Amino acid sequence: MKWVGKMFIKNREKSILELLLKMGGKHTAISMSTYLHVSVRTINRDLKNIDKILAHYGLQIKKDHDNSISLEGPNKSIFKLTQDLSKIVPLDLSVEQIKLLLLLKLLDQKEPVKLSSLARDLNVSVTTLSNYLDDLSELFTSFDIELIRKRSYGIQLIGEKSSKRKALGQFFLLYFNEQLIESIFQLSSEKLAANDLILHYFKMPYLIDIQNVVNMKLDEENIELVDSDYMAFIMQVCITFQRIESGFYVTEEIKSEDGQLANQRNAYIDKLSEVFHHKYALTLDDNEKNYLIMILKGSKTQRSEAVFYDSVITGRAVKNLIQCVSKQYHLDLMNDFTLFQGLMAHIEPSLFRIKKNMGIYNPMTDQIKRQYPILFNTIKHYLGFVFKDLQFPDDEIAYIVLHFGSVLELRRTTILVRTLVVCPTGIGSSKMLVTRLKKEIPYLSSVEVSSIQDLKDINVNQFDMILSTVHLPIKDKPYIYVNPLLSKEDVKNIELYVQEHVEQMRLAAATTENIESTQLNHSTYESGLLENLMDDMYELQYNIRLLLKHTRVYEISTTEDYQSCLLSMVDQCVSDGILDDRDTVFRKLLDREQQAGLGIPDTNMALFHCKDKSVKSLVFHIGHLNRDYTLIGMDGKPMPIQNLMLLLAPEKLTPLQLEIISNVSSSIVEDRESTLIYSSANEKMIQSKLEQSFYTFIKNKMMRE
Repeated sequence: MKWVGKMFIKNREKSILELLLKMGGKHTAISMSTYLHVSVRTINRDLKNIDKILAHYGLQIKKDHDNSISLEGPNKSIFKLTQDLSKIVPLDLSVEQIKLLLLLKLLDQKEPVKLSSLARDLNVSVTTLSNYLDDLSELFTSFDIELIRKRSYGIQLIGEKSSKRKALGQFFLLYFNEQLIESIFQLSSEKLAANDLILHYFKMPYLIDIQNVVNMKLDEENIELVDSDYMAFIMQVCITFQRIESGFYVTEEIKSEDGQLANQRNAYIDKLSEVFHHKYALTLDDNEKNYLIMILKGSKTQRSEAVFYDSVITGRAVKNLIQCVSKQYHLDLMNDFTLFQGLMAHIEPSLFRIKKNMGIYNPMTDQIKRQYPILFNTIKHYLGFVFKDLQFPDDEIAYIVLHFGSVLELRRTTILVRTLVVCPTGIGSSKMLVTRLKKEIPYLSSVEVSSIQDLKDINVNQFDMILSTVHLPIKDKPYIYVNPLLSKEDVKNIELYVQEHVEQMRLAAATTENIESTQLNHSTYESGLLENLMDDMYELQYNIRLLLKHTRVYEISTTEDYQSCLLSMVDQCVSDGILDDRDTVFRKLLDREQQAGLGIPDTNMALFHCKDKSVKSLVFHIGHLNRDYTLIGMDGKPMPIQNLMLLLAPEKLTPLQLEIISNVSSSIVEDRESTLIYSSANEKMIQSKLEQSFYTFIKNKMMRE
């Protein structure tokens, strides 16, 4: 719309419009004045100017008898206003921007500062500044930061340096999430000078160098982070270097969870330290490195299938959670492996974040609680039951609700319009959005999900429609901005778009083609389905047979260290012709132990595992030692070990092979009887237990299929 470039609007006016678009009919001048911290007279004055803006769209402000205010006009015009509003840069600072500048000033002060001085610097009244400090106090409290406010003393923040960094990062995520996404994912195309700041704080050269190093290391390790966690990690690295540059170092001691530095994560931080020392003379000491390792460890992976299910304790807890929810809803969710995958991918780093009081930002929490109140309370209750020693914050619970919600809301879909969904907030939210799309708009043929990072490699022209939960860096292809939970307004906007665009381009031709193809394929549909099922059955039985064939239990008689015992087990696999590269596999096993403990708590067993291209099939060996060795457990505590378990797999695993591996690790800690069997060194009993486990697994899977 050409007129957009000529629209001049203030931040408060834009905020009022956004309130009317999102909650039309639920606000009055009084409620908006309270929300925006201004007088009713100011709101009424702004509404007069907003009326002039709305006239260009054929819209007007409607006031009902109860003084509620809403927008009146065609849905098409409201949709265009929503799209245009997202592209407009206001002329002045928003309330959130002023609060950010206030927070930055407080963080930079080493001594107390007077309230009047701060108000003068920020060009606001003392009363307004006091209100802003009240708003910020909740953020400070959640990170154990004390806000001192005394008339004779002044204002000062008291707390650990790492807590202040977390609070600053959380504020950016709470109020500038979309701007951060847009800035970080378009760094290479930004036209800013080297001394320009992004969001009043971030130095662009720093962000670019950080992103280059992180991308390089992610590519080397073949790992993807969820877009939101990728962004949050880059942001925290930049905050760290800029705080160090300002003379604010982390002074409190920070250790990794088990007292060991994870080699893989440490490589990221060492490279960042090397680059910044060379270019900017900024160096990370061990404490600063540990802080960033902690942030990285709390990040979620982009693909749930990338998680290697080695933490049998967490896996058991996740299955207990699924079982509780299944009983509550009278559904069998226990055999839904994609649900298990998604929950493992989220809960594993979630447990770490909770233990480290790191916090997480979920922009959908309030809406999830409103839209799924019963499911939210159910998940909250059972998380407390399964993880008795931990308290999950609402933002974490809301993400977990999405994983269950995507399964519970699954509905039949119809085929017509090809759709691409761009959703950077994680696996659960993207699955929920796709499920709701198929439920609310049944004529979507295929719905594919992409992260912002992967968008550059996708030919967007192959899709009839693009939906995104954030503003996208694409200009040639129109897209629709939607809420991750797909509101009624979003459904209306999508239907309007389909009527105007997709229907003209595809529906007429697709209708004829589908009628013909449906008639042709109807008679062969069952045979095609049978073929797929038979392929799955063959792959399943073939891999289980191989695993059972390559399951061995034997005594290891040596007085050397446990690493020598482990090496002898790898040599046994080489002798059996199961793997070729002995040294690489052994190194990977030791590297994995460095990342976290492998001892299974409350047992005398440790589970060593890895994937490697030289491994020819799934392998499961148990070595019974002639004496105890001390290893670090999965709970980070030293424990005596008398049984070494070795679980090896090819580097590239199919979904079915992942399920088989998960079944083995789950079987080990299924109950007390199971742990006794696996630690017994009795090969016949262990083989029988595995066979029983796979029998139940196959039976349940075939019934589900």
